[in-house]
Amino acid sequence: MTVKHKRPLRGTSRLILSPFQSPMPAPTLILPGITIFTAIVDTGTFAAAADKLGMSAPGVSRAIARLETRLNIRLFDRTTRTVTLTDDGRRFYEQVMPHLLGLEEAAATASSSTTAVRGRLRVNVDPIFSRLVLGPLLEAFMKAHPELDLELLTRDRLGDIIADGFDLAVRFGEPRNSSLVARKLLDTPVRTVAAPSYIARCGRPATPQALATDAHTCIEFRDPETGRPFAWEFHRKKKRMTVQTRGHLTLNDPGTLLSACLSGYGIAQILELGHEHLIAEGKLIDLFPDWPDERFPLYAFHPSRHHPPAKTRAFLDFVIALTGTRID
Repeated sequence: MTVKHKRPLRGTSRLILSPFQSPMPAPTLILPGITIFTAIVDTGTFAAAADKLGMSAPGVSRAIARLETRLNIRLFDRTTRTVTLTDDGRRFYEQVMPHLLGLEEAAATASSSTTAVRGRLRVNVDPIFSRLVLGPLLEAFMKAHPELDLELLTRDRLGDIIADGFDLAVRFGEPRNSSLVARKLLDTPVRTVAAPSYIARCGRPATPQALATDAHTCIEFRDPETGRPFAWEFHRKKKRMTVQTRGHLTLNDPGTLLSACLSGYGIAQILELGHEHLIAEGKLIDLFPDWPDERFPLYAFHPSRHHPPAKTRAFLDFVIALTGTRID
């Protein structure tokens, strides 16, 4: 069971206080319930939160009831099978709680001589970036932060990082409208490639338009956000062209796409990031170097807050350092 929200909250960057029918209680009255509230969102149930915190389930329920009373809102809708964030509960988590978490962290940092980069950090990561860029360099990051428990989950879509209990996401693609903070990390070129064995068998297409004919086999890649294959676009300066391909194989895994292309099955569009060596070594042929300007962006996303936790800042700084030299 997971904590769910009833419906998406429309993107906004301003603090909305209308659900609070009385002045906001002093932070010292709310802080004791913050850790418990966060644990429920992270783990998905009251019982799991109780286990994580070493509390009894009734104790967790009483703490949330006190927090709801102090805020004068209902944070969760509860049944015997599900725990669901209300709209007010989601708003509290997304817009109000980050400021209070900053106070809690500041207090912890002030009372400790050790680093504040500790605890659990859950990150939603694009599988291509995780495998090709992030994974090989994680050892240095983990050694620098020995008190941090890092949980990296590769997924094919952003989803709702708050409802899913993520602190941060690193994803390819343009950001959709939301209240998340989006920071662009890089733009990587998109290349249309084929293996030498494919070209030997089917010939090299002279123009992108040739991909729309039955003479060539194109491997389609599904857009996880729309459920439909990505359009085959070609950019040259200000000129943009879309070609209607006729592929019979559609994939949603970048590793399988690459393997199928390398085997000579068909033509694919891939990100240049992490695959430069395959083109340089001649294992893949860039079919249209005269159409070099299509780009695909990589973004970091995290909940809107003026003072993100130190663990989030540390990982974000690490990713920025990895990608900073790649920004075009």
